[in-house]
Amino acid sequence: MIHFDNAGFSVQADEPQAPAHVVLAPTSLELSESRIAVIGANGSGKSTLLRMINGLVAPSNGSVRVRGDDTKTKIKAVRQNVGFLFTDPLSQLVMPIVVEDVELSLKASIKDRTQRRLAALSALAKLNLEHLAMRSIYDLSGGERQLVALCSVLAAGQNILVADEPTTLLDLANNQLLQHTIAALPQQVIYATHDLEFAAQAERGLLVANGQVIFDGPAALAVNEYRAQVRSGAIRA
Repeated sequence: MIHFDNAGFSVQADEPQAPAHVVLAPTSLELSESRIAVIGANGSGKSTLLRMINGLVAPSNGSVRVRGDDTKTKIKAVRQNVGFLFTDPLSQLVMPIVVEDVELSLKASIKDRTQRRLAALSALAKLNLEHLAMRSIYDLSGGERQLVALCSVLAAGQNILVADEPTTLLDLANNQLLQHTIAALPQQVIYATHDLEFAAQAERGLLVANGQVIFDGPAALAVNEYRAQVRSGAIRA
């Protein structure tokens, strides 16, 4: 269970007298569903909300807890439970060879190099990526890179996956492949997306606008509300 308890994030203005810029207003949520989609326009606060789940952003006020662990005071325990997938896989793929990048995720838990290599190959096989093991990440397609990044995140064994617009840079075929892969995962997945069909597949949808969660309910209804708000001009898509 993920708890937002009046958690918000603000950025102090450069001028002392100017008010702080509210990126995400104080928000209280309990996130327990298997698939939760977060939708809204660019700059609405979606990414900040997601990054608060694994401590990439610390709340300015209130708190966020993951399975009871506070994201400020127990960051190591939180990140043992939460993996984060970025929009651009090259921002998180560190090693030049696919299997080596997956091994890096296992370095803390598996000290023996031979066992670590076997575990990395097994992790790739679970996502049907074993044929890419010895390839350079720079020779992969965008979809293959994103799947390898996903494998590296999952290899560490976290129970929760947070994904920030994971399909944005992908073509249609790779978009569908990544969606199907995510749908089959046993982990809880919380993802931001501009793909409203992808969003509608979730159990629950959060619509974020101007730094506030303005709708929280079934994902299909969240998508309908977003479209209605855009049509009315209340939200710029």
